[in-house]
Amino acid sequence: MFNATLLSLTFMVGSCGTPSGDAQIQPEYDKQTGRLQLLKYDSNSNGRVDTVSYMDGARILRIEIDKDEDGKVERWEYYDADQKLEKVGFSRAGDGTEDAWSFAGADGSIVRIEVSTERDGRVTRTEHYERDTLTRAEEDGDGDGRTDKWESYDDGRLAMVAFDTIARGSPDRRLVYGADGSARLEIDADGDGIFVLQK
Repeated sequence: MFNATLLSLTFMVGSCGTPSGDAQIQPEYDKQTGRLQLLKYDSNSNGRVDTVSYMDGARILRIEIDKDEDGKVERWEYYDADQKLEKVGFSRAGDGTEDAWSFAGADGSIVRIEVSTERDGRVTRTEHYERDTLTRAEEDGDGDGRTDKWESYDDGRLAMVAFDTIARGSPDRRLVYGADGSARLEIDADGDGIFVLQK
């Protein structure tokens, strides 16, 4: 969600040079250029900063939010040159380490989530959503930069998972799951995209 409150505060501080007497907002400026670099915000007036906006003058670069004020950021908001929310980072473990990023469509629903499974900032799993429901995913399990696992979902249920076990760049085997809980293994030995039941 776009942080409209902080954006309005940005323009207020950027245009006036001071936060209009509001002690909740603490601007910081570059000592050399005088450009606004940070906005520190105490959203609940309890004396603790819970929101930090990284600025380039009046332009927001990103916002970090520590809503529960435990000293660990839970949400990272990234904005593009037009000041539109580009993506939202979050920590899957809730420990302040950013390891996943969600992207919204024009209607505001999530269309994609990128995950750093090793939590090192490198995206190794991408999940695709329709109307906030997971439909498919691709993963680079061995970290060589190529997809080696594909998942398909049906109404949120895992319907198929395929693997590239021989590093050819396409799946050579897959598990297909029925709605009744059944599963079957299929093999594509020739790499032609035709899978046959493994007996």
